Amino acid sequence: MSNSKEIVNWEAEEYVQRDKGAGWYVGLIIISVGLVALAVVLQWWTFMILVILSAVALVIYSVRPPRMVHYSLSNKGLSEGSKLYDYENYRAFGVLKEEGKFAIVLTPRKRFSPRVIVYFPEEKGEEIVDAFGGRLPMEEVKKDFLDKIVNFLRI
Repeated sequence: MSNSKEIVNWEAEEYVQRDKGAGWYVGLIIISVGLVALAVVLQWWTFMILVILSAVALVIYSVRPPRMVHYSLSNKGLSEGSKLYDYENYRAFGVLKEEGKFAIVLTPRKRFSPRVIVYFPEEKGEEIVDAFGGRLPMEEVKKDFLDKIVNFLRI
């Protein structure tokens, strides 16, 4: 990135951590045990292993705090640590407010590519939105079906 000029940089958490009470963990255990029992009865051994590994991964993910990530915008794109999201791979951006935190959502040009969601501090918001607005069109973004499921499950 020798010819890229930094426009703005900031640090933010990589995702919004949602509070999970004891009921969330009890529910996870009950659902997991039920699915494992069903897998044993039907002798779906691969499914049983998948359920167990998924439950363990969810517990590990839910107790791990989000790490702080350094972001910067340049004339080439958005850098997340050492990864560059080039502007030309995205057709638009939008701003999303989730649980009191603001995020930039980059909509990819490719049909099945995932959206990129990057959180930012409110005090840097105007500067960040202006920088994106100079390079990509802004459009209204809404939570898609998968985002709604993730919010409902508090993941």
